[in-house]
Amino acid sequence: MLLKIIRNVLGYGIAAADKLTRPKAMARSPEQQAQVNAQTANMTLYQFKACPFCIKTRRAIHKLGLNIQTKDAMNDAQARNELQQMGGKVQVPCLRIQEEGKDDTWMYESGDISHYLQKRFG
Repeated sequence: MLLKIIRNVLGYGIAAADKLTRPKAMARSPEQQAQVNAQTANMTLYQFKACPFCIKTRRAIHKLGLNIQTKDAMNDAQARNELQQMGGKVQVPCLRIQEEGKDDTWMYESGDISHYLQKRFG
């Protein structure tokens, strides 16, 4: 119980520091941003608010100026169930990529997600 309290306090402290020190988003023309928004419309990030690895991933998303839907897998039972049933495990962060005509891709690990997003949109 004490460990959970400490972890939450630290996690929310890191989240607050992230909000205060977040870099500017990548600038694009309105046309380019519309194209990027269309490409990210089929992406969802399953995350916990106070998870340091989720914060790292959200920071990368913000830095790249991406509009990716987020779902809180800790407080949203439906999101947690989707993650477990369709993704195979309750581990965050997890980026769900839905592409027409293909099975959904469930990408775990903050470094892998950040690298994929940087390569595709950076």
